[in-house]
Amino acid sequence: MRPRQRGSHLGLMLLASQLFQMGLDNIPPVTLAVLGLNVYLFLFPAAPLMQACVSVQQAYWQGGWRRLLLSPLHHVDDWHLYFNMASFLWKGTNLERRLGGPWFLYLLCVFSLLTGGVYLLLEAALTELTQDQSYSTACAVGFSGVLFALKVLSNHYHPGAVTHVMGLPVSNRYVSWVELVLIHMMSPGTSLIGHLAGILVGLLYTLGPLKAVMKKCAGFVTSSGYDSRPSAYYNSSGSTGYRQNHPPDYAPPHTASYSSGLTEEEQLEAAIRNSLNDGGQSSQRGAPPPYGLHLSGEAGVEEIRLRRLRRFDSNSRQ
Repeated sequence: MRPRQRGSHLGLMLLASQLFQMGLDNIPPVTLAVLGLNVYLFLFPAAPLMQACVSVQQAYWQGGWRRLLLSPLHHVDDWHLYFNMASFLWKGTNLERRLGGPWFLYLLCVFSLLTGGVYLLLEAALTELTQDQSYSTACAVGFSGVLFALKVLSNHYHPGAVTHVMGLPVSNRYVSWVELVLIHMMSPGTSLIGHLAGILVGLLYTLGPLKAVMKKCAGFVTSSGYDSRPSAYYNSSGSTGYRQNHPPDYAPPHTASYSSGLTEEEQLEAAIRNSLNDGGQSSQRGAPPPYGLHLSGEAGVEEIRLRRLRRFDSNSRQ
């Protein structure tokens, strides 16, 4: 793959505009730091694009395992960077507030490495099944696979919600699969296997053993459950607080008014309802992005990503 000309860095300017509209103080530190790292490595790459992308040939056959670290953090052009980081801005902010900064950072590291690893396994399996060596040489780069994993996790916390994709309502249980197909149909040059790898990693965490393995590796699990060391979290206003004796997936309630006299299950249901209500209010508070299109939070970012991919694909065919 060959990087496009970066031109006037319009994507970077739009990203900066969106950051300031949201307000840097409203972005949790891990999300802001990871976003800043991606921008920095776009401007000052750690390696040329063809030496940062990951493939079976380069990583497994030639031992270039460092590509698993580099590939999620490098992007083809400023538009590739913009749409990935705009999507990450919403997902990262919501998930970091829910999980806490330390666990979210840990999650990003694991998801980034595992997405690349699963991508290699899928490409190697396709090579073996089809006897087509092109699968082993296909080189992928970008944060999209990690975004798909985060999307599966975000949707897992709101299973009854509905996301509009290209104007059609889709249950959160299936929206990742619908977007996977649509992106590949509208822009065949994108890495279908890379996005699929992200979905599988997200499912390994939400439905598989990955979360339990991560807890054990991090030392969070003790004989009595979770350790008593406080960890920081960020509430909906962006201010910090502390929690104790809660698992990493615990969502701190915004008020305690519904906790008194309720069972644990009733409190959990009330917290979920409160979280869904806050999600809607957050998207209303955010200013519209700078292109004259009204986006409603994360769903809007995904919608414009799909439109952008379709537009670039149609231009490439002309």
